[in-house]
Amino acid sequence: MEHLLNLIMTPLTIFGMKPFHNDFWELIARYGFNLMFVFLVVRVLYYRQTRNAEYSFVYFMINTLIFFVCHLLASVKIETGFALGLFAIFSIMRYRTDAIPIKEMSFLFVVIALAVINSLTNKKISIIELAFSNIAIFSITWILYAIFNKPGLLSKTVIYEKIENIKPQNYDDLLVDLRERTGLEIESAEILRTDFLRDVARVKIYYKLPEDEENSSKR
Repeated sequence: MEHLLNLIMTPLTIFGMKPFHNDFWELIARYGFNLMFVFLVVRVLYYRQTRNAEYSFVYFMINTLIFFVCHLLASVKIETGFALGLFAIFSIMRYRTDAIPIKEMSFLFVVIALAVINSLTNKKISIIELAFSNIAIFSITWILYAIFNKPGLLSKTVIYEKIENIKPQNYDDLLVDLRERTGLEIESAEILRTDFLRDVARVKIYYKLPEDEENSSKR
């Protein structure tokens, strides 16, 4: 079937490129393999714990973009200067938002690593080695996240203006006030940064997922 398809497509070219190439099936297989492990890391591990749809969307998109850029660039010969210039452009690009938290940045590195590994691995690497690398990255991420992440708790950062409550002796008052304001079942709070000029503080709160949302997430 492939031989017949090649005979039909060979005389046809679009902008000097063939409409079909045998490597297309390899591209589909590699991307499907890559997407499977990214889904495990982002949807099964990260999103289930954080419920952060915004970062989950970003992780999937960055992984997909890097995968196709690396795979397509690896398939053609490009000038060294052009390649360096291209990656220099990538290096100065960044999101014009607040600094990404350390945990989210770690997941970002994981999805980038998966994209690069699954797109650039050549025939010198066996399927078993490639599968083991992906499984190892996912497994170590899952194990370490389970050890160091607060179990069963979600987190978010808020701006808090009652500056007197950030004192250690007023910790209980801080929790009570945050619970009343947010309506969340807050278990603990962590002071990240204090701005005495504006009398505000960045506080990271850890809270339980509401029962109705928890039941819906288990379905």
